[in-house]
Amino acid sequence: MKKQFDMTKPRKFFWFPALLLAACASYAQSILPEIVSATLRNTGLAETSLSALVLPIQGGAPRLAHLEQRAMAPASTMKLATTLVALEELGPTFRWHTELLSQNRIDAATLRGTLYLRGGGEPNLNWDGLRAMFRSLHAQGVAHIEADIVLDRSLYQPARPDVGVPDFDEAPKAYYNVIPDALVLNGNVIEFSLESNGQKTLVRTQPPLAGVLIDAALSLKDMPCDTWDDDWDAPLVQPSSNSNITVVLRGAFPRNCKTRTRLSLLDRNLYIERFLQAFWQELGGTWKGRVKDGLTPPDALLLVERNSDTLADLVKPINKASDNLMARTLYLTLGTQLPKEGRQDSTFLNANATIHHWFNKNGIATEGLVMENGSGLSRLERISARQLASLLQLGARSNWYAEFASSFPIVAIDGAMRKRLRDSAAAGRARIKTGTLRDAVAVAGYVRDVRNQDWVVVAFINDPQASKGRPALDALIDWVASGR
Repeated sequence: MKKQFDMTKPRKFFWFPALLLAACASYAQSILPEIVSATLRNTGLAETSLSALVLPIQGGAPRLAHLEQRAMAPASTMKLATTLVALEELGPTFRWHTELLSQNRIDAATLRGTLYLRGGGEPNLNWDGLRAMFRSLHAQGVAHIEADIVLDRSLYQPARPDVGVPDFDEAPKAYYNVIPDALVLNGNVIEFSLESNGQKTLVRTQPPLAGVLIDAALSLKDMPCDTWDDDWDAPLVQPSSNSNITVVLRGAFPRNCKTRTRLSLLDRNLYIERFLQAFWQELGGTWKGRVKDGLTPPDALLLVERNSDTLADLVKPINKASDNLMARTLYLTLGTQLPKEGRQDSTFLNANATIHHWFNKNGIATEGLVMENGSGLSRLERISARQLASLLQLGARSNWYAEFASSFPIVAIDGAMRKRLRDSAAAGRARIKTGTLRDAVAVAGYVRDVRNQDWVVVAFINDPQASKGRPALDALIDWVASGR
């Protein structure tokens, strides 16, 4: 892996576009295109709620620069900063490693003492991945585990950043709100499949969790299926004296409806424990022990190592599916790359320092840039259209541009843009990352116009009624793609 902060070999061609942009900004159109202005007026939003920048991908004078230096809430477009810096600093073949270790050797098909599961911060450690690790342990001759399993999350500090954090919004158990640590299994979620007819609701869950029961206390109601969660109450988790746990689904559910949802309902240690109990029993093994937190001793022997997918593979779900958990985990990974002499106790602060350093060494001003978790799921994060557009220009010149650009949703085809601008000149010709928060909507990416010229487009709307401004952002993209 290359050195992270080697200033002896500056990449001058990286910072040249940013300086050129600053020099040419005075030639840019600052008045919004009439189609964008009219769309804003029709939704009751002021032009001052919009910040936008349109510039040639290879550099040169911007075509449109409207309040582009203002630091704005970018919502999920902030993921573009996290993923490009990660590709540049870690490389596209970077992998994460999850390990099983023990201080004791296998004796007569039995593993005694303590088994350590050490997290490497894999952004998408899923059920199949952990199953494969324990299958490998079983293949080494282990049939009986007479040991506690210690979960080592010490790669990131704090090890459990989710503890004591206030709810971000009214859906704290939703998958998008799961806070990462170095050993999150499948987002800590239970996947619910709900299907109703005229009399009852059938509920199926994944994964199998030992001793976790589902009570579907749902009443049926005549209402549209796409409003199924309007009368949905937060599920209850009820422990019982025999160590079983019952998840009670409450509220109303539409008749003749079929849907899926993912919820993080259980303590994450309990989730891993019940998952492993069910799977190890499925393999025919026995386990006498519990799951607990702890650290791996230096003399522990490596039994099984799992290598994750590459970073190049993982930037696609981060940006196309706007996966907050994976983006936040990648952000923390950047915090582990800071040289030891410059590290602080908080991995979050170290990640922030890594990204600020990358901006500075590539000639992008950091004034007003605020990073909290790298996903945009934040009330604090800020970036200007100029800063993000400069980053996108650098991305177009990166050795890893193919990996970066392929992670963007394609307009009218996939991701969050699959249903937008279908009858526009932008359909199939633009790669746009979107962002949505309660008070912010945003777009950022690359647009090829009808003359086959390529443009960087960044636009943010920050307003209590920001969601009404999405058509204005689409109008801007169409204006660029149409070559107007």
